[in-house]
This record gives sequence, structure tokens and C-alpha cells, in this order.
Amino acid sequence: MSEQNPEIHKGLAGVVVDTTAISSVNPATNSLLYRGYPVQELAAKCSFEEVAYLLWHGELPGDDDLEAFEAQERAQRSLPPNVRRAIDDIPTSAHPMDVLRTAVSVIGADDEHGEFGALENPFEVVYPKALRLMAQLPAIVAYDQRRRHGLELVEAHDDLDFASNFLYMTFGEIADPAVVDAFRVSLILYAEHSFNASTFTARAIASTLSDAYSAVTGAIGALKGPLHGGANEAVMVAFEEIGSADRAEAWLDDALAHKRKIMGFGHRVYKNGDSRVPTMEASLKRLVEHYDRKDVLDLYTALEQAMDARKGIRPNLDYPSGPVYNLMGFDTATFTPIFAAARVTGWTAHVIEQLTSNALIRPLSQYDGPAERHL
Repeated sequence: MSEQNPEIHKGLAGVVVDTTAISSVNPATNSLLYRGYPVQELAAKCSFEEVAYLLWHGELPGDDDLEAFEAQERAQRSLPPNVRRAIDDIPTSAHPMDVLRTAVSVIGADDEHGEFGALENPFEVVYPKALRLMAQLPAIVAYDQRRRHGLELVEAHDDLDFASNFLYMTFGEIADPAVVDAFRVSLILYAEHSFNASTFTARAIASTLSDAYSAVTGAIGALKGPLHGGANEAVMVAFEEIGSADRAEAWLDDALAHKRKIMGFGHRVYKNGDSRVPTMEASLKRLVEHYDRKDVLDLYTALEQAMDARKGIRPNLDYPSGPVYNLMGFDTATFTPIFAAARVTGWTAHVIEQLTSNALIRPLSQYDGPAERHL
């Protein structure tokens, strides 16, 4: 292609813009890898804290490292009073992602060391902010759901692990181990996924030498969109429209006839099915048994089979995670903030990596407007 007629890659599809050591998809196994580890193995054997440590440090923690890391995270879980006041000032008509975005900005504004500063050691600058956000996002998400139901804030429980405490702050009671395990699995599967839209947004902001909170705030804005993080919410909206398994085929035929996008299916990276789905689906099946809700699995299976038969498109992670969060009792609009509370670990790992070998992200465009003209 000539300079006058460059090849255009809409949506940057197929464009490799940088290297990363944080995650990848192994084409041979179709497995998502975090620092080389298949995510399904991490979900089977690790806590969310161990995975967060892996994403930031590059290796899984030893026992002493994990103990110190958990202590640091638990010490920062409480919702700061000024953040709570900011949340209270936001109308409940606002989407929970708007609340999360605003709360992160308040946390950043309250950090007297908010700027990146010198880039000699990006990890040293960004890591404390990343750990603070990991610790406090569950409190934001949990309190926002509770206030929408007229319920009071539940203070963090420092004796619980990350997943258990998240559920405790949301529902005010210690969750059943089966529920905790399914939630832990979902957090691990959502923690990182290379140069997706929100992660690329975070890296682009970081490349300007803005601060970590701005990078995360921008990433939250990108994740809010239904073509990215909002898909798990859209899955439950579809389930509510369909109602029962026997109506799935007719609903899908009508939706396709009206050219509606069926959320929770397809993925730009995975051509042979999202490798995270079997792990999340196994958790869904365990929860269906735990709650005695076979109707949920029947509807899930009916729509999946109908979509495969008509379009040959398989589910992505948002498809099983939607009903998982619904069964747990989360409001549909809270699903994407949960995604963000997990993905903040991946976002901040990428911010550190971007700054370690920084180049301002500034793509070009091909102008197709009017030729030069004069008044």
C-alpha cells in the first residue's frame, strides 16, 4: 500500500501494536495464559489473590509472599468516607459503572502521590495504587448495590479472603463455600485478557504519562460499553425476555430476523470457542444444583444450542457469567462493575508494563473529508 492509500484496519483488527509478557492465547491449545499459566489451571488451584500477585509480579507467590500480600490488601478494604459521600451524591438512576468511574476518580484525587512521576521504576510508583484499587473496588461495588435497595454499608471482614469478603460486603452474610468458589473462579477468569478495548485504553492513557487512576478511570469507561464488559448484563436481559427454555428458539429467530446482536456469543480472539467458557460453565452447573434452579440451565442450554445451529457461533465468557451472578443475587447492572473489580489487576499490570518501555500511543488516520478549500 502507498502512503496515499494505506491499508486501513478498522478497529485495529489484526494490528500488533506492542509486545506483552502478561497474557496470551496459545493457538495450539486455545488456552488463555496468564504469565504462561493456563487460566483454567489457575482457576482450579489458586485464590484470586495469588492470581493478582502473579499478574503484577510475574510469578506466583510463595507462602510468605502471599501472607504479606493478603495483609496489605485486607488493610485497605474499608471504603474511605469521602468516597462514600461521593457515591451517596450520585442518583441511583445512574448506572453502577458511572458510580465506579466516579469513585475511582475520588480515590485518585485523594492520593497525594497520584502522578506517575519519574519512570525509573514504574512498578514502585504504580503498584501501591493498583493494590489500593484492588482492595477498595469491592467495597464500592457492594455498597452501591446495597444503597439501591435501601440497605446500609457492610464493613469489610478482614478475616475473609478477597472473594468471600466481596460477597459478604454485598449481602451481609458469610456465603456458602459453593457460591464463594464460583465467584472466585469468575474473578480469575475476568482478571486479564491482553490488549482488549479497556486494557488498550488504559495503556494509551498511561503512555501520555498521566496517572494510574486516570488510566483505570478510562478503562472503566471503555468496559461500560455493551460490546465489551456490558455483554454479561445483556445476557441476563435476553434471558428475562425469553423467560423459559421452550421459547429460546422462537426468540432467537425473531432477534436474528430483526438483526439484533446476540450478546454473549462470539469473540474476536477465539475462533474455536472461548477457552474460559468450560470452566465458568462448570461453576454455573454447580450453582444450578446448589440453588435447585434447573430452569436456568435449561434456558442456557437451549439458547446456546439454537445459536450454534443457526449461526455456528459459540459462547464467550459473558454467557455463563451472567446467570452465575444472577443466581448469587447480584443486580444485573452490577455485573460489569464486578468484571472491573477483577480486571483492575490486569489493567494495572499493563500500565506498569507500558511505562517500563513507554512510547506514546498515537496512531495515524486516513483523511477522507473535503479537499482543501477557502473562504
